[in-house]
Amino acid sequence: MSEAAADAPAFRFAQISDPHLSDLSGVRWSQLASKRVLGYLSWRRRRRHEHRPEMLAALSADLHAIAPAHTIVSGDLTHIALPGEFREASDWLRQLGPAEAVTVVPGNHDRYVHTPWAESLGLWSSFMSSDGASAEHGAEHLFPLLRVRGPLAFIGLDSAVPSPPFMATGRLGKRQLERLADILERLRGSGLLRVLVLHHPPVPGEEKWRKRLVDAPALCALLARHPVDMVLHGHRHRAHQSVIRIPGSEIPVFGIPSASAAGVLSNYPAEYNLYDIIRDDASWRVRVSARRFDAATRAFAGRELASFALRHAESR
Repeated sequence: MSEAAADAPAFRFAQISDPHLSDLSGVRWSQLASKRVLGYLSWRRRRRHEHRPEMLAALSADLHAIAPAHTIVSGDLTHIALPGEFREASDWLRQLGPAEAVTVVPGNHDRYVHTPWAESLGLWSSFMSSDGASAEHGAEHLFPLLRVRGPLAFIGLDSAVPSPPFMATGRLGKRQLERLADILERLRGSGLLRVLVLHHPPVPGEEKWRKRLVDAPALCALLARHPVDMVLHGHRHRAHQSVIRIPGSEIPVFGIPSASAAGVLSNYPAEYNLYDIIRDDASWRVRVSARRFDAATRAFAGRELASFALRHAESR
């Protein structure tokens, strides 16, 4: 690393996921038609003990103290996609930061069932819009999103689709994949570090069949032709590192636990990732760390997850 690069400030961004931040205690049975009743019963029996507002509040306070330049939220802000949940999540996002400093992609719980755009994801559209694009239309006009922040290009995908009971699969679809290829082709030679964000894990075979990204093989085939530098996801509620193998290289993949998890149903209490990016003469230096809730101290503590170099996009 050159002396100038060593002295250069890092661009730091954060990733949080699966906050499941809404409270369903006031929900009426009349609101629980179709699959929602199953999700509500799951919340009553299990999830309300795991996804705790005090955990999410502690994480949000720690994140504000760290003050990253940008924050990614990789889906599942709600439990069963009720209109009140979207309003609650909208208020929470505005507390997290202004729309230009926070980027959101939907999760499967945010499309638990079919819901009208204006009273559901449309409330978050300013957090899901590409630079210079209108936030007034449906998701088919928003995704893939492209936001350039500092030396990074954040590309967001929408893998969330309503699924049958007991299923949590995701799908990107042919049209979104075609648009993704166009965006990545335009970014070729841009000099930007390309970060792809989606909710479902992108590597085929790493998720249960009923929770998988159905067209993960098609996505990986596309990335072999039009590579990115990193892929970030949520969905699994656990810390996970993987790679997508492409000709001559590998794309690092990072998944993270739930932002509100108490750890009573798993060994993964609330956690979020920080990514520090420094441009060197011939590469990007990337340091990935996690901040996890420590029950003993009732505070978040950091640990390093990975440190690696990526060649500049224009040299690939």
